[in-house]
Amino acid sequence: MKMLRLLPLTAIMLTLAGPLTGCGERGETEKDKEIAELRQLAEMDRKEMENQYAEFAAQYGEMKKEIRDDSLVARLDAEQRRAEALLKELQDLKTNSAAEIMRLKRELATVRAVLRDYIRQVDSLQTLNETLTRERDEARSDAERTRRENTTIAERNDQLSEQVAVAAQLHATGISISALKKTGKPAKRSKDITRFAVTFTVARNVTAKTGNRTFYIRMLKPGQDVLHKSGTFAYENKQIDYSAQITREYTGEELKVTVYVPVDEFLSAGEYTAYIFADGQMIGSGSATVSK
Repeated sequence: MKMLRLLPLTAIMLTLAGPLTGCGERGETEKDKEIAELRQLAEMDRKEMENQYAEFAAQYGEMKKEIRDDSLVARLDAEQRRAEALLKELQDLKTNSAAEIMRLKRELATVRAVLRDYIRQVDSLQTLNETLTRERDEARSDAERTRRENTTIAERNDQLSEQVAVAAQLHATGISISALKKTGKPAKRSKDITRFAVTFTVARNVTAKTGNRTFYIRMLKPGQDVLHKSGTFAYENKQIDYSAQITREYTGEELKVTVYVPVDEFLSAGEYTAYIFADGQMIGSGSATVSK
């Protein structure tokens, strides 16, 4: 088994710019459609990164309005400026800068984790509940004031829901891909591989909703075709193919997951990449190289 590195969907798509040769007219049409789909996913992935950076910066700005601790406000301001600077880097980046896009993808995960920590530090729920309760009691003597305060409550709850939704996103770490023989032992040659084991850890997230989660694995072969198409799932307002899926209960604590992708076809040598999806979002990716 080879050491793996995380690859965002955009980085994979940047390798597809060159023309394809050696296929029949029908094969070229199918390949072109697949490449067009992958390029569209890459652009969606990049746009989603931009939206999240912008939203993270906005969330820091909203949190600063609720805080009276000058030291904490200064730290929130520094994190806001960092998110804004990373957003500008991403917007100014050339589309073929795969390494930089990969770096900004990793930075995005860090910014998200820091935001979750600050939400807990600020203790927004308790602060808002205390403030709204006090304002509600004071407003009982004045009907108009009560109406205005109820409007404020609704607006602040909407803001809080948006903050929690961003912080509640799942994140896969420690992703590894193992090629296995029929016996379950590691396979070194492509002809001996009967399945891939994709193993990862869903990071601890106390703000995420608990309950059953379905994790989808979309594994791409060296030619960027989907290995072992087993069905489709919703992603970015469209249906895309997956290779395998598993449903596990998530409690908010770390969760280790292994998903097996069957191999029922000849495998060519090269790099195989697995993308992990949950809750309609890509939460991580990893790759492995298969020898002849």
